[in-house]
Amino acid sequence: MRMKFNKSGQLLLVSAASLLLATLVTACATLTVDFVFVTSSKAAGTNQYGEVDVFEVNSESGFMRQIPTSPFPSGGRNPVAEAVSSDNYNLYVVNQDDNSIVQNVIGNDGKIYPQNTVNTQGVYPVAVTVNGLNLFVVDTYQPLPACSTAEPCSGSVSVLPITVGPGSPPSDTLGAPVTNGSLTYWPLSIPGKPNDIIEPTGITVPASGAHAYVAAYDATAGANYIFGFSVGSGGVLTPLNGGAPLGGGAFATGTCPGAFLNAPYVVGTCPSAIAGDPTGSYIYVTDQVNGQVHGYSVASATGLLSPLSGSPYASGNQPSAIAVDPTYPYLYVANTLDSSVTAFSMSNGVLTRLGAYATGLQPVAIGIDPSTNHFLYTVNYLGAGVNGTVSGFELSTTAGTLLNSQNSPYTSQALPTAVAAIPHNGTGAGVAK
Repeated sequence: MRMKFNKSGQLLLVSAASLLLATLVTACATLTVDFVFVTSSKAAGTNQYGEVDVFEVNSESGFMRQIPTSPFPSGGRNPVAEAVSSDNYNLYVVNQDDNSIVQNVIGNDGKIYPQNTVNTQGVYPVAVTVNGLNLFVVDTYQPLPACSTAEPCSGSVSVLPITVGPGSPPSDTLGAPVTNGSLTYWPLSIPGKPNDIIEPTGITVPASGAHAYVAAYDATAGANYIFGFSVGSGGVLTPLNGGAPLGGGAFATGTCPGAFLNAPYVVGTCPSAIAGDPTGSYIYVTDQVNGQVHGYSVASATGLLSPLSGSPYASGNQPSAIAVDPTYPYLYVANTLDSSVTAFSMSNGVLTRLGAYATGLQPVAIGIDPSTNHFLYTVNYLGAGVNGTVSGFELSTTAGTLLNSQNSPYTSQALPTAVAAIPHNGTGAGVAK
């Protein structure tokens, strides 16, 4: 027997069904907590471009899956670094072999849409970061006619102003580089040693935007340095301490194994990575040779650095990347040789080791979800077969320990190099742990 409904009953049923559908859609909308962007250096397609995988992170389990139509072209060859704009609407991808930065608008669904491409001010860019309306880029070499891989010269740092455009989502425009006298960059050099070749490996700009710090090593003398700058109006940089290295000079012992010459990912040198805490009070640098993290306190007025008590702190072997949780007092280091993440708690900047956790093979980049600071992921250069992988972890906000996310690790394109992420709607709904 077929049941019959009168008109009012049909309307009630339709209304109930619509309400159920709306509820399901709303519930599903909360399941994606972040979009994560992973660059891969292996050439793909007719232009031999690298690629960008886009993953969505499940807010309950941390499970990462690629969005439809992922991966996307990186817009250049050998992408090695990336950063997102302060408003999370734009992704900047740095392509080393083309000396280019591709600005992409990020759609509400996580898809990226290339808008503009600009050249870097130096040669072979290695690192990029965004603070406010300034984009900072570190290049392996200055743009001098005599510079080449056969005859290397010192690196440099440059600043590009960001103009936020109209539209929804808004599209950024990168302006003309900030000038340093007649130059469009700031050379990295040691006072009294003009012929030493300085190889930069990373940059961090604390949240205040008042200072910038570049990790580098002297390929001529085998010494390791942090270069510090104050960031003035319009992004103008002024070297701290008269341009001399900070923190008493060398922050690590030992000789770095070979110069950083157009490597496919930022690893294999010391120092290998640099990061600051969200308050701008502390700076941390990994030493690739000695398996250590060096910590410094930052003088708020001057930006000068002083070593923290107990520094350096033991990490794993060949640390390659570092991340500080923006909300909780924890710091994490990816170790390439060990294929692991070392977790630390932080108290007044001082680090205490919590433990080590296995990743995929050769992690070269690390990130923490920006929506809830509850999930962590590493980009692993080697994986099963020809692909790389991404390892996902659930981060305990009370203990700092890590648990593998559901079905981790996840497959990426071959030879992944860098990671960046944005919140999905910035809510983090569904996570209460």
